[in-house]
Amino acid sequence: MMRRLLMCGIAAAALAAADARAQAPLQITPPIARPPASIPQRAAKKPAAQKQTRAKPPVAKPSVAKPVVAKPAPAKPVLKKSIEPKAAKSAPPPPAPLPPSAFAPEQIPASPFTPPEKTPPQSQQAALQPQTPAQGDVAFGAFQRGHYLEAFREASRRASEQGDPVAMTLLGELYANGNGVVKDEKKALAWFSLAADRGDRQAIFALAMFRFAGRGGPQDQAEAAALLDKAAKLGHVAAAYNLALLYLEGQQVRQDVARAAELLRGAADAGSPEAQYALATLYKDGNGVPKDPAAAAKLLAAASRSGNIAAEVEYAIALFNGTGIAKDESAAAAMFRRAAQKGNPVAQNRFARILATGRGLPADPVAATKWHTIAKAGGASDMWLEDFMRGLKDADRAAGENAARLWLAHARPQG
Repeated sequence: MMRRLLMCGIAAAALAAADARAQAPLQITPPIARPPASIPQRAAKKPAAQKQTRAKPPVAKPSVAKPVVAKPAPAKPVLKKSIEPKAAKSAPPPPAPLPPSAFAPEQIPASPFTPPEKTPPQSQQAALQPQTPAQGDVAFGAFQRGHYLEAFREASRRASEQGDPVAMTLLGELYANGNGVVKDEKKALAWFSLAADRGDRQAIFALAMFRFAGRGGPQDQAEAAALLDKAAKLGHVAAAYNLALLYLEGQQVRQDVARAAELLRGAADAGSPEAQYALATLYKDGNGVPKDPAAAAKLLAAASRSGNIAAEVEYAIALFNGTGIAKDESAAAAMFRRAAQKGNPVAQNRFARILATGRGLPADPVAATKWHTIAKAGGASDMWLEDFMRGLKDADRAAGENAARLWLAHARPQG
């Protein structure tokens, strides 16, 4: 099911070609979605010998004083000389691809779509931001500015003196990516574990990503799914989105499309463009939710405003065909042009067809040849456009192909 969602095999209406020579219709079809980095990847199957041992290895714990959570003014603890988790001196194994940062700011669209029957709770703010104290978060501010040593020193002080879980999560992030310190995934795992034990949702999400990828310890898909569920219940947007993907495909949880749609709706309301795009595909198909082209179009519009290219292309298709929104071929052509200039092969192919048929823009066979050639280089072949090019004058075809070679050789120039 997830592959079907992410490949976005949604057929769009065929458009009649303006060229009297070509009787085949202009076909505008959905784009090929690319999963964001935050999507947990399906792990390779473990050997039988590994499957028998599910117990987690002992995680080194930093020598920090446990905070008294219930009391706002704890007694001043004695400073410790070192708060780093103890780790083996042997070199760590080659790291897996990096998961999303536990502190990566979330992109929130200017006007995220909110279904009329449900208003997002005020507590659903940028879920990947730490909960900043009233006086300001000095450590996180330094981290955002790239002053990693300053961030490390301040986070270390707060973790040691106050047992601050947000500071512990930041230390885990620094060790996970080698920012200001030597990269050490075992230490990162230890800090994330400490912060997660204290209820920090950023740390719980980061720990889930570590378990999915097997960073700092063995892969554990079941534990990772449980951690995503825990973080999602605490309002973590990316955790809710990733958990929805597991429910869609039935990985580590029983397949439940309605539950996936519920999770996606919450993440979409909070402004996640990936969740908005995924939920839009469910509304288009009526999968887990009632079929609603208008709701799908609104979600696609919101995701496209946040820079989701796949959503932008599908929204342009909806505009061109008038699906769930008033038909506007000119506006659709402008969106296809923008997405094509950003390097999206599907948009390049659709833009070439628009230029070939003169729908939404004046016909331009040279430009159509250019964009078809560029799209074909990106893997989007099109027999209809191949036939169209064969009917052109040699000079026009050569001019279009030369323009495409120039575009491809100069890092996708705008125009």
